[in-house]
Amino acid sequence: MSHELTWLLVAVPAVSAAILLLGGKATNAWGHLLGTLAPVISFAFGVVLFFQMRGHGSEERSETVRLFEWFSVGSIKVDFTLLIDPLSILFVLLITGVGSLIHIYSIGYMEHDPRRRRFFGYLNLFIASMLLLVLAADYLLVFVGWEGVGLASYLLIGFWQHKNSAAVAAKKAFVVNRVGDIGLSLAVMSMWALFGSSAFSTVNAGAEHVSSTWATLLGLMLLLAACGKSAQVPLQSWLLDAMEGPTPVSALIHAATMVTAGVYLVVRSHAIYEVTDAASTAVVIVGTVTALAGAIIGCAKDDIKKALAGSTMSQIGYMMLAAGLGPAGYVFAIFHLLTHGFFKANMFLGAGSVMHGMNDDVNMRHYGALRTPMKITFATFAFGYLAILGIPPFAGFFSKDKIIEAAFADNTVIGLCALLGAGITAFYMTRVMLMTFFGKKRWADDVHPHESPAVMTWPLIILAALSLGGGALYFAGHWIVDWLEPIVGHEEHHPPVSALVMTLITLAVVAVGIVIAVLKYRRDIPREAPAGSPVTVFARRDLYGDALNEAVLMRPGQYLTRTLVWLDNRGVDGLVNGLAALFGGLSGRLRRFQTGFVRSYALSMVFGAAFVVVALLAVRLS
Repeated sequence: MSHELTWLLVAVPAVSAAILLLGGKATNAWGHLLGTLAPVISFAFGVVLFFQMRGHGSEERSETVRLFEWFSVGSIKVDFTLLIDPLSILFVLLITGVGSLIHIYSIGYMEHDPRRRRFFGYLNLFIASMLLLVLAADYLLVFVGWEGVGLASYLLIGFWQHKNSAAVAAKKAFVVNRVGDIGLSLAVMSMWALFGSSAFSTVNAGAEHVSSTWATLLGLMLLLAACGKSAQVPLQSWLLDAMEGPTPVSALIHAATMVTAGVYLVVRSHAIYEVTDAASTAVVIVGTVTALAGAIIGCAKDDIKKALAGSTMSQIGYMMLAAGLGPAGYVFAIFHLLTHGFFKANMFLGAGSVMHGMNDDVNMRHYGALRTPMKITFATFAFGYLAILGIPPFAGFFSKDKIIEAAFADNTVIGLCALLGAGITAFYMTRVMLMTFFGKKRWADDVHPHESPAVMTWPLIILAALSLGGGALYFAGHWIVDWLEPIVGHEEHHPPVSALVMTLITLAVVAVGIVIAVLKYRRDIPREAPAGSPVTVFARRDLYGDALNEAVLMRPGQYLTRTLVWLDNRGVDGLVNGLAALFGGLSGRLRRFQTGFVRSYALSMVFGAAFVVVALLAVRLS
């Protein structure tokens, strides 16, 4: 039974995507319904598999499902094999569960879009690719899902390609992710060279026997791939521009699923990172830097979706930080990934609901006082706000606080950075709440805010409930720790102070962030953004990430390309063409002596004979 359900998890949305994208206009009338039904069916299969798994002992919960021989070349044979285990099933439930809610929400959000059927086809393609990524039992098959996710992301970010900004954002996301893909492709090739296979089981078994140099290189290659997909420094620049896509895309791809793929890759590769301190430390540094960078960016954005995108960068940074801490952090990286999927999808869809009532305006300076005309959106968004701040008993309190504790237990500096990030998070999220739902209304005269239809608000209500109750995965007998420990292992961390004191310190820092935001934004907010300090400009321009990439990578790349083209034209082609011209010229001159006339040849013979006679006479006389 589990064999059938496992492959159907991927097959159902994949077939639905094929029908919607190849069926043409004949599927327009009901395409959105089929597109929504597909992830719902996969979610139902995932729930069945989860409870089947729960019925087995902890050592019997992993199963590989071989579907067919994928390809064979000489002695190399690769099977198309899926892996269903406690780690992958959690991702399956997150992808299909939250994905189903986002599909339902999209029915209302995209109601008047003439290409709605195609949009749902792209969503289904993304769901199928993401499921393949987390269910693959081989890094090579992971790469297939990885690329499928990248393609679907490109199509969805640029869905409104009539807008130049959306088309440019899609290309940017595609190119930056290709840089990360180099890391994954090199890692897979290296695994084949080192272990003779890229299957998880083979790589995990051989990791402890590989040299520290190769383990570090593998870890850094995988980290490069993770930075691309999860928008971590230095490959973070695409994420904020990706907000040009429809809001459900932001919720599905850039909050709940795709950007978490890098965290999944690192945690799934725990056997490699556990034998290389250098690569693990690099993961911690990247996560810490990104957690702070994303939070700083979120403080200065007036675009509500870009403020939330900066928040996503920051929260994924927390997950990466935890993943780099080894067995003390793996479980909490995944735990925060799940809770973040709930509350961030909730807030992104809430932002879409606000935009729906504000004529698609994304500028928070044009909002204000929306808590009255949009009561459901306000209440559900508030649940997400309290969850991301880590206010008990909301979900973020049980996941992010554990990461801060583990960070302090590992390194005081990293712990202080994580704590500072919590304070900055409180500031920018309070700023979003105040600018959007409180204060005086700053709407234009032709804007009439209103609540979204039920098809959009019910997913918000469910996600708000998950934002509140998601913490039960931990406080209900440390369930998630026991569930994941057989797969990724677990070690108890010991922070320098007790858990209660650590919680009080964190809440105090969060309170400071809230107070600063209230003092700054309780007054009237101008509809136009002031010039701001250099620090504000620094944050508004995404910490000059694009300028840095242009100066360090793009411009040198252009100059290198131009130099190579010049060398090719003037050097290689010049040498080849010069030799050709030399021999061509010589042959042209020699050809003058080959006229084809007999009289010319006879005259040449006469002159030749005369020359020989003269030469003989000269020799004889001498």
